[in-house]
Amino acid sequence: MFQDYGPIDQNNPTPRYIQLANRIRDLIESGSWKAGDALPSERTIVGATGLSRVTVRKGLELLVNEGLLCQRHGSGTYVSSEEDRIEQSLGTLTGFSEDMHSLGHVPSARWIEKTIDNPSTEETMVLGLSPGEKVARLHRLRLADGEPLAIEMAVVPASILPDIDDMQDSLYQTLAAQGALPEKALQRMHACRLPAFEAELLKCEEGEPALHIERLSRLHSGRVIEFTRSYYRGDRYDFIAELTLPGARPKTMQGKR
Repeated sequence: MFQDYGPIDQNNPTPRYIQLANRIRDLIESGSWKAGDALPSERTIVGATGLSRVTVRKGLELLVNEGLLCQRHGSGTYVSSEEDRIEQSLGTLTGFSEDMHSLGHVPSARWIEKTIDNPSTEETMVLGLSPGEKVARLHRLRLADGEPLAIEMAVVPASILPDIDDMQDSLYQTLAAQGALPEKALQRMHACRLPAFEAELLKCEEGEPALHIERLSRLHSGRVIEFTRSYYRGDRYDFIAELTLPGARPKTMQGKR
């Protein structure tokens, strides 16, 4: 079916990767390609369109970022379905396990590193540590229903987690048991490309789009209790924020008394 459209118009001023993305988008929106359908291989698309493999990959990446396509390591590219993407609110302070449970998924973790270590200069400053204090370094691959979705690299003061062997899948449940559950956090995120090591863990290709998130969580006293850096798969996550206009009043229901 893709071959029926012929080569990309080389005289069209629109960038060729966008022409390709528009063609694929039309096939999806028209219903010719349905949710879950596998796309032709890159080689097939290159042959049908006359584009370079680099241009084809750029066009596919554009649609992955839009959420229309998802890429599965070692399997190929597919039309996304509702189940392929996970929505996470930016308005509440929760951990990965709590988020997945609330969405009906089964969370789990694979440990990459779990050690008591000397902090870096940055970690000492961010966590407000005294000289000689150590940190618990918690580096995990996070999964939902057995599928790798994120990599978390958390650092907390070792005084909060004296026995890291007691640490299970949920960091926040462990902190709560220690009476050190954070009440607020500052979170920063930006788009990035997956480095080779992280891509292999997430079963993605090196250089695929991802979200890099940095979180600083604080206790009620204001003390920073958690410093976490994470990579989230760009083809599986949507972060949602509800916005209101400054000064706008919420609508109220007028009822009879």
